[in-house]
Amino acid sequence: MNIGLISSRYARALLLLTQKNGSGEQVFSQARALLKDPSTAPSPLAEDLARLTMLLHRNGRGECMRFILNDFIQLYSSSIGAKMAHLTTAVPAPDLPDKISKLLGGKIYFDVEIDPSIAGGFVLTVGDSILDASVKGQLERIRKEFLSRNKRIV
Repeated sequence: MNIGLISSRYARALLLLTQKNGSGEQVFSQARALLKDPSTAPSPLAEDLARLTMLLHRNGRGECMRFILNDFIQLYSSSIGAKMAHLTTAVPAPDLPDKISKLLGGKIYFDVEIDPSIAGGFVLTVGDSILDASVKGQLERIRKEFLSRNKRIV
């Protein structure tokens, strides 16, 4: 079974259905919430999302749900010209996503994660690009540079 092909077909169908019914933003936000924490499913589910889950259950494709939702999120965000970004900070920084949005321009949906192990700063991933402005990342770059310079000396 080719899960990638199956999930992309269901995701495209869901996108077309939500565009037809005008429920794209609602399904998009509920899909993101489901992927973040499946145990806290939004109640009630959007009609189009509920129809998808019933269809998947009926066709024995329930195990593909996570892949379908991921594909739908990517398709929906690109269809409205938005970008998906993952932001990791050491401490909560509620104004940082707004500042980054202004710098990058356009609509950006953020998944924000708090990770004290980065010691400060932030790590931003947008598409295939990563900006590591964390203290941990800077210390690691300094360590690698130090090691490479000392290897040349010895």
